[in-house]
Amino acid sequence: MFTLPKIEKITRDATIIHFFLMFGYKLFSLYFPLFLVAKSFSLPQIGYTNFLIYLPIALFAPLVGFLNHRINPAILMAIGILGYGAYALAMILFSNLFVFYFFQVVLGISASLFFVSSRAVMMGLKLENPDRAFAWFYSAPSYADALAPAIGALLIWKFDFVGVFIFSLILQFFNAVFCFVKLKNQTSCLTENIKIREVSRNYVKVFGLLKTKVIFLPVFVSFLVLILAGFNNTFFVLFLKNLGWSQNQILIFNSLLAFIFLPISIWAIKQIARFKSEANIFRGAQITGIFSILLGSFANVFNFYSVFIVMLGKYLGGLIASAGRSGMMSIRLREYPEESAAVDTIFAPLATATGAIVGGLLIGSLGYPAIFVIGGIFLFGAGGFAKRLIFK
Repeated sequence: MFTLPKIEKITRDATIIHFFLMFGYKLFSLYFPLFLVAKSFSLPQIGYTNFLIYLPIALFAPLVGFLNHRINPAILMAIGILGYGAYALAMILFSNLFVFYFFQVVLGISASLFFVSSRAVMMGLKLENPDRAFAWFYSAPSYADALAPAIGALLIWKFDFVGVFIFSLILQFFNAVFCFVKLKNQTSCLTENIKIREVSRNYVKVFGLLKTKVIFLPVFVSFLVLILAGFNNTFFVLFLKNLGWSQNQILIFNSLLAFIFLPISIWAIKQIARFKSEANIFRGAQITGIFSILLGSFANVFNFYSVFIVMLGKYLGGLIASAGRSGMMSIRLREYPEESAAVDTIFAPLATATGAIVGGLLIGSLGYPAIFVIGGIFLFGAGGFAKRLIFK
């Protein structure tokens, strides 16, 4: 008999809020690279746009980690969600390039508020199985992907981008209210009157632990997975366009991919709960590496269904690796939940920003397939080598 993996109350609420946050953002984000190309943005400029979003997430994470000691994380999460709404409004109103770039930074700060605080909530409340809980949390964007792009395309077709931005703004407002109401009582126990000096000492201890082999190697491998994911998230739509796919084909592909991934992610969550965090990281990296090599090697001969299967594999590997990383940090750094949440948040956007900016610079000289192959080989090798060192 089919049963869903266990999900605790706090994990369920955080996952639902994460889903609606990503749903509101993904209504238009899939089409953003195509939108920017239509506005005469070059590939390096598109990479730079993503860089301006993801770098502030990393830079502001330590500050948000400190704020989580003093302010109820539910409030910080709600403020972050409202920032996403403000971004949608700004995309309607912006009239020059400076304002556009400024609100990319605002979006990054908002994301930092939400993701550091949500991770701090989950790490601070002592989860029964951290890998399983974070697998639920990280699967939320995939659930949003199943519906948001199709609805976004309909809104854009009917009302242009103004319509989709207004809908996103309204959705984020109600999601912020929902977040505050559902989480404020569950998270009130996490606040404490702590001074900056003590937080600084905590960060020194956390970074000291991160330098140990048993933590550094898994984190480094998961960082490599995220770099490749950053390249993929920024340029995959343009890669499909380069293969000659139409916008309708791209829409159908992404919506169907996310929809089919739903039952796979449920199965994956069950499997993730069975293994140690480090094993999940290395396995996820090697799965991602294999499918990236396949994508790059056979991109020109693959058809719709072949690319579909390959991307399912890449999604699966990324979910396993990310859940393992956050689960490991939750367990090994359990005495410093706010600081470990901030550090965990730093890795993802920093790697994504790196993938976006480096990818934008290398596509012209190497091409999409070569980047997929080189990245996949490096990932597979790093996962296998680190696994040997840890489990020898």
